[in-house]
Amino acid sequence: MMLLLLCLLLLCGVRGQRSSECPHLCSCHGSQVDCSGRSLTSSSLPTRLPTGTTELRLHDNLLTTLPNGLLDALASLRSVSLHGNPWTCDCGVLYLRAWLLGRPAGQTSHLNVSCSSPPDLRGRLVAYLTEEEVLESCHYWYCDLAFASQVCLFVFVAVQAALLVAVIVFLRKFERLSRVARRTKEESFAFGEGMMGNEYEALKDSSI
Repeated sequence: MMLLLLCLLLLCGVRGQRSSECPHLCSCHGSQVDCSGRSLTSSSLPTRLPTGTTELRLHDNLLTTLPNGLLDALASLRSVSLHGNPWTCDCGVLYLRAWLLGRPAGQTSHLNVSCSSPPDLRGRLVAYLTEEEVLESCHYWYCDLAFASQVCLFVFVAVQAALLVAVIVFLRKFERLSRVARRTKEESFAFGEGMMGNEYEALKDSSI
């Protein structure tokens, strides 16, 4: 019984240690997690952060978006630095914008968190973007995607049509060649029969 209890305590200790592990490429000091200046991109950003994090530093990286839900589980979070990143203000910035708008008035997480693209929103603070501005950039993105899809569909249909025409031309040529071959065979067969008839008549005459 004591052995089982000891194993359970060790297992809980290991789980607790894992949940508070410092993310790769970051440094931790108590409840402060420092991931700043590491050239982190949105894809290389740690997907899990210690649940007890109170201060998170993500500034001076290469972040263009934040993964949805990244900061939602950090109930003790009081400070986040996000400046110095090339934020792309399209559909992907909606989570960051909503999170910044949900911060208490005394927090300054939104300071210097500005758009780097698209060009018409460059320099604008993410927290102060209107939904219409963000959705307009999404609209343009979807339009480009729809146009590219239509072009790909047109090319696919054109290739299929060209293949169909090539098959039809080949079948007609094959049919014509088959007709010529059949006619040649019939003529050869008729010519052979004529030769055999002439030879038979010649043999018949010689026998008489």
